[in-house]
Amino acid sequence: MKNRYLFLFLLSFLSLSALAQPYSIVIKGGHLIDPKNNIDAIMDVAITDGKVTQVAKSIDAKQAKQVVDAKGMYVTPGLIDIHGHVFYGTEPDHYLSNGLVAVSPDGFTFRVGVTTIVDAGGAGWKSFETFKKNIIFTSKTRVLSFMNIVGEGMRGGVFEQDTTDMDPKMAAKVALENKNDVVGFKVAHFQGPSWAPVDHAVAAGKLADMPVIIDFGGNNPPLSLEELFMKHLRPGDIFTHAYTLLEGNVRETIVDEATKTVKPFAWAARKKGIVFDVGYGGASFNYSQAIPAIKAKFYPTTISTDLHTGSMNGSMKDMLSIMSKFVAMGEDIPSVIKASTWTPAQVIHRENLGHLSVGAIADVAIFSMRQGTFGFYDKTGYKMMGKQKFECEMTIKGGKVVYDLNGIGIADSK
Repeated sequence: MKNRYLFLFLLSFLSLSALAQPYSIVIKGGHLIDPKNNIDAIMDVAITDGKVTQVAKSIDAKQAKQVVDAKGMYVTPGLIDIHGHVFYGTEPDHYLSNGLVAVSPDGFTFRVGVTTIVDAGGAGWKSFETFKKNIIFTSKTRVLSFMNIVGEGMRGGVFEQDTTDMDPKMAAKVALENKNDVVGFKVAHFQGPSWAPVDHAVAAGKLADMPVIIDFGGNNPPLSLEELFMKHLRPGDIFTHAYTLLEGNVRETIVDEATKTVKPFAWAARKKGIVFDVGYGGASFNYSQAIPAIKAKFYPTTISTDLHTGSMNGSMKDMLSIMSKFVAMGEDIPSVIKASTWTPAQVIHRENLGHLSVGAIADVAIFSMRQGTFGFYDKTGYKMMGKQKFECEMTIKGGKVVYDLNGIGIADSK
């Protein structure tokens, strides 16, 4: 009798196991664009325990605890914004370093499909522990850092002009001590004819084996971009604000404003391996540069926001607005997605992100493409019209739904 009860118990247990749902989430019927894996097709995606467990044309929805209906929508890896400013704090005179102009990441990432954001230079080696404690450790968004070559970080004004506070050895030391969080180094806003800030950042990059991201500042006459690209930067280093025309002729452009052609040295720099990043910002994107470049197929290597309070309420808006602008200018959707997912993952040497391979971290963005008439303008007031606009329907971070605009992951109430 005892053996009979044991047999019935085991039979019951095995029956329940057979009925168990092996997937946490199944995304059904979406148009999957996964550039790393060369997928551009209607596919289902299954997620279990925070990882992608299956990608197939059809996955049984009954095998999932949660089903997401993505029919008519794009499914992509979670977006990676490599140029934002999220070292927000309470210091009124600290600009983008524990200051009031930076923004809280979780309020402005998930709602536009961004699962990873890189703070671009807010923290220097002196302030990195505060940034790590207050922002990296407390955010649901994956927050990484391009450490400022200035020890004080991006406090603005005289702080960013102080070459005596640019210490490559200390920057590299702190970066290597925090290599899970630091992806490279940033130099920004330096005004003057000296190459020292760039060279200090590159020196730190060499010591830590990390890339640098350059916001080239300004000078009159402007320093040579060709010299920057070909003599100072290395393959894999990043030139942000690639499509900007600054007032006062203080920075050279990549497109000749007279002929509207991409300058030969820009093509040569791209061939060398220089990364051209959008870094849209509040004053760092001009259609007069971008439209001729896109017509010539000089597409951005990476798309990023330069997110802060001064840009998000201007013409920049957010990551999806920028992506929509590039589609409106004629760039194809798969290229736009690649520049927002897999390529930035490679640029920051985080190849575990930016794709939906089986076994990968389940960071997923789901977008609808709104149809209509939309106005996309730049800082000068130049406006172009588009007929399509990305809208985030759902964001999944590490296998958990963190944003759902219209309840596509919730079953209809009866």
